[in-house]
Amino acid sequence: MPPRAWYAASDAARLSLHGTWRFRLATTAAAHDESFARPDFDDSQWEDLRLPGHWPLKGHGAPAYTNTAYPFPVDPPRVPDENPTGDHRRVFDLPGDWGEGPAVLHFGGVESCARVWLNGQELGHFKGSRLPHEFEVGQLLRPRGNVLAVRVHQWSSGSYLEDQDQWWLPGIFRNVSVHRRPRGSVVDHFVHAGFDHLTGTGTLRVECEPAGRVTVPALGLDLATGESATAPVRPWTAERPHLYDGELITAGERIPLRIGFRTVRVEDGLLKVNGRRILLRGVNRHEFHPRYGRTLGPEAMRHDLVLMKRHNINAVRTSHYPPHPAFLDLCDELGLWVVDECDLETHGFAQQGWRGNPVDDERWEPALLDRARRMVERDKNHPSIVLWSLGNECGTGRGLSAMAAWMRERDPSRPLHYEGDRSCADTDVYSRMYADHTEVERIGRRAEEALDDPELDARRRQLPFLLCEYAHAMGNGPGGLSEYQRLFERYERCQGGFVWEWIDHGLRQRTPDGGVFHAYGGDFGEELHDGNFVCDGLVFPDRVPSPGLVEFKKVVEPVRIEEVPGGDGATCAVRITNLHDFADLGHLTFVWQYAVVGQSRGHGWLEVPAVGPGESAEVTLPRPPAPEDGAGTGEAWWTVQALLAADTPWAEAGHEVAWGQMPAPVLPPPAPPATVRAAPRRGEGNVIVLGPGTFDATSGALRYLDGVELVGPRLDVWRAPTDNDEAAPWQPGPRPASEWRRLGLHRMRHRVDAVEAGADALVVRTRIAPAATDLGLRTVYRWTAGPAVLRLEVAVEPEGDWPGPLPRLGVTMAVCGSLGLAEWFGGGPGEGYPDTGAAARVGRWSMPVDALQTPYVRPQENGARPQVRWAQLTRGDGSGLRVEGDPHFSFTARRWSVEELAAARHTTDLTPGDRLWLHLDHAQHGIGSQSCGPGVLPQHRLEVAPARFSFALSTLG
Repeated sequence: MPPRAWYAASDAARLSLHGTWRFRLATTAAAHDESFARPDFDDSQWEDLRLPGHWPLKGHGAPAYTNTAYPFPVDPPRVPDENPTGDHRRVFDLPGDWGEGPAVLHFGGVESCARVWLNGQELGHFKGSRLPHEFEVGQLLRPRGNVLAVRVHQWSSGSYLEDQDQWWLPGIFRNVSVHRRPRGSVVDHFVHAGFDHLTGTGTLRVECEPAGRVTVPALGLDLATGESATAPVRPWTAERPHLYDGELITAGERIPLRIGFRTVRVEDGLLKVNGRRILLRGVNRHEFHPRYGRTLGPEAMRHDLVLMKRHNINAVRTSHYPPHPAFLDLCDELGLWVVDECDLETHGFAQQGWRGNPVDDERWEPALLDRARRMVERDKNHPSIVLWSLGNECGTGRGLSAMAAWMRERDPSRPLHYEGDRSCADTDVYSRMYADHTEVERIGRRAEEALDDPELDARRRQLPFLLCEYAHAMGNGPGGLSEYQRLFERYERCQGGFVWEWIDHGLRQRTPDGGVFHAYGGDFGEELHDGNFVCDGLVFPDRVPSPGLVEFKKVVEPVRIEEVPGGDGATCAVRITNLHDFADLGHLTFVWQYAVVGQSRGHGWLEVPAVGPGESAEVTLPRPPAPEDGAGTGEAWWTVQALLAADTPWAEAGHEVAWGQMPAPVLPPPAPPATVRAAPRRGEGNVIVLGPGTFDATSGALRYLDGVELVGPRLDVWRAPTDNDEAAPWQPGPRPASEWRRLGLHRMRHRVDAVEAGADALVVRTRIAPAATDLGLRTVYRWTAGPAVLRLEVAVEPEGDWPGPLPRLGVTMAVCGSLGLAEWFGGGPGEGYPDTGAAARVGRWSMPVDALQTPYVRPQENGARPQVRWAQLTRGDGSGLRVEGDPHFSFTARRWSVEELAAARHTTDLTPGDRLWLHLDHAQHGIGSQSCGPGVLPQHRLEVAPARFSFALSTLG
């Protein structure tokens, strides 16, 4: 049947066919004949299969992951004989009140090709995995014993159009249902609901076949379909997603409508909604569940969107296919801008210079147009959709132009998006992937590299700019988000973008001993795969937010809270800037807290006017409370939070939307008592004793602190490479982890040149260097001590011509594993690195050492707490170790060594030992986004240079 608009409910009967089907899997398409479609076929030897779902996730065959490569020979439109084929059968009865007349058999999504029979009659076949397909079946239905038979092939000609970066997962993975279509029921309908921001009025017109009436009680509207009516309305935006309840009534059916009035245009070189420029704080979203693949229930969809809203995300690109239609209903309700993308990607042809690319072959044009129609017709009534996207990574070709022409004619109310054509000949926005900060700035100034065609060049320079993919969220990262956001705010042409991507696609698996991990490419024996590149999301497979999502929330927060410079020291003024596109600040309340060394010394409400979007207000904080009885001395900070004033559908009142911190004048502590430095002395057993420290006299290594055994500290420059350190092989420039390994930074050798016991210090002179080079780091450890504190001063001098940055620079040590509780004053509560630390707020934090770890699907460097002033590790009785740093340091503690972390492929490979490995870093190299995007910005690189830093060690309890 022709495609039509989807609607979730009506008064016409529907019968869901979810549940248990009978199933048989063959390794080829021709393994069995078509006799299984006969109603009397004996399927008693078949297995049960719950649908919707993917058969490889139900114990039949195995999933496979590739990024761009087709997992079969590229010989379009043909596919190999090795073609897993699933036969499905379902017997069903009609409800007693079903009645006679037309009916539709609906398939919401089947990968990748299906042939369908009902009661022995073949209905036809279809392709287009993430798109709906329907058959007229009224004359074939009978009251009882209907037999639906479906043969699904994993590979088909349609697979060449579905080379999206995701798991290959065949099956009937979306809803299957039968819809009764009484005479006079709705064949199709199109809701047009525009908004005039100059007059505040909305215009409603509903096209419908057959004709009927539309009522909107809240607006007092009752009009015939095809007629227009204008009324004052509250517009729909992602910030204030107001929907009007209406009803479409025809002779045979009543359909509830949810109408959002809004107008989308590209004008004055900007993408505008309701007359205002919008800034997209977006994510790309695949449909994914760690157990069920692309089969998602409404609870998971709502959970995703609530989590997005709570993290200040306002836009979704449906990469790279239309989502389940219920997801778009939720976007309408909760408020997100949507770029709805066609089920089209031919990326695998790039490996052969786009030779044979279907989008530039007229023989494929009907298939491309069919996919465009099925997306637009199904989704056209959603106010959340502000852009149609032709597809993803298909190169260029006449087929895309045909799709664009049809979309413009069918729905001129929405602009078109497509990234793959730099000329933008068929698009209304200029879109790029992974452009670095320098290029984004050039584009923002409309000074990008010129096109050869002057006319196209002039047109493109007038288009708004989006990053449809940026900030690759693979593993630890992404870095550089703050710098991107400042460019989006500085240049009005740069209207934001979409982080790649929302969720890690790890499939939940168990080890033989019951351990749970998430599998990625290669874990299922694939002969061709792309490893853990499928795990590149802001949330983990179980939908737990990663540090990257927490960072993104802070970077894109719609309210900026910052100190007004030039205060008198006794008072502090803050500037509150409203970065919303439409909403004033009336929906927020503001609270302040004054804390000294992380301990609250006062809090209260802050009166902030309801400033409009783009406006600012300056507000003076109260005077700091006076310390009581000498308490509360030391480093002091103001924290101001913007909180929801009332409950919303996605968060309760009190939810934190934004925050800012400002330093307050330091309250000086009492003068410390004078201390006498201890003198080093020789002890029994070839040791040197200095205050609470006991050292090996030959190596100068610290062995005991107040009688507590430890190993180290000694200089360390290696970290377990992150996915961004490893970098994508196609990225320009050196791959950091490869360079580090080439230099030998993972196997540094240590040499002691001298151990010198002076009058009040122990000096250990060393050289740390990799094998096979003349590079080295001359390192001097200078130890001094008071009665209870051991102080270490480290001086590092590089030798040789170092070709690149270091991963880290600091000291590492091993301590007793019973020290299971961490407490620190500094950045937290989550991890942070030089270019991912915006979300780290200064405070006093405490958590178990095990909670410090970030369980990236592929283990890698994680868990550093930045800008730490002091940290301590303790047991349950309060005994333990304390470290103070000068200057501030980065603190990491874990139950395995960095070498064990680097060697692990999955979280279950990490076995806790009887020691804690403690890293006290003077500096770390940034994170960047080089797993698919730009590397670390210059200001966040850890260049090799002389360094000096110190720590004070003491015991507790």
